[in-house]
Amino acid sequence: MKTIGLLGGMSWESTVPYYQIINEEVKNKLGGLHSAKIILYSVEFDEIEKCQSSGNWKKSGDILGKAAQNLEAAGADFILICTNTMHKVVPQISSMIDIPIIHIADATADELQMNQIEKVGLLGTKYTMTQDFYKKKLIDRGIDVIIPDDTDIDVINDIIFHELCLGIIKEESRIKFKKIIESLKKKGATGVILGCTEIGLLIHQADSSLPVYDTTLIHAKKAAEIALGN
Repeated sequence: MKTIGLLGGMSWESTVPYYQIINEEVKNKLGGLHSAKIILYSVEFDEIEKCQSSGNWKKSGDILGKAAQNLEAAGADFILICTNTMHKVVPQISSMIDIPIIHIADATADELQMNQIEKVGLLGTKYTMTQDFYKKKLIDRGIDVIIPDDTDIDVINDIIFHELCLGIIKEESRIKFKKIIESLKKKGATGVILGCTEIGLLIHQADSSLPVYDTTLIHAKKAAEIALGN
């Protein structure tokens, strides 16, 4: 079994499910007392968020790159960054280590193509929804990406950072997300990506008339698959 390096803490609320899902997958595949070999490096999210909001992506890449080096030194065979947004600095992090990073957008694109989704709605932080580092991965695979309008982008971003990252789950926020998903459906989306690892804490398949693709679940299952050599 390969050793998984988790680069988490962005936020820790959404890192917890990674550990659980990966271990459940390994147990389901191998049975008995089997569990995954995991090394976790959890960063200080306030420091990373300040880099995001100030546009200092290089500094955040340096912080995560050093964390990734520690994971490699500790024996990780590959790394998962337990957040969508910080995949923006994957090229910088990759240049600092010699082990692979399993990109969350690649794993999601695999799942979408397997389910023949050609036009998908994307929910996430404002960075993930408006910038190209994530969307381009999907577009390059022939998948059309639809994002909410500017007002809804602000609503989603506010809920992520001021509620979900703090472990706050509000029914009124769930209702807002459901309305946004319906608007994406009207624009032609045939599926919706929960493209922020915290959104899955709020939105589940029962909340959506579109098939939901939870990136936390997809990414974590991919890690277990790779760790087991599949």
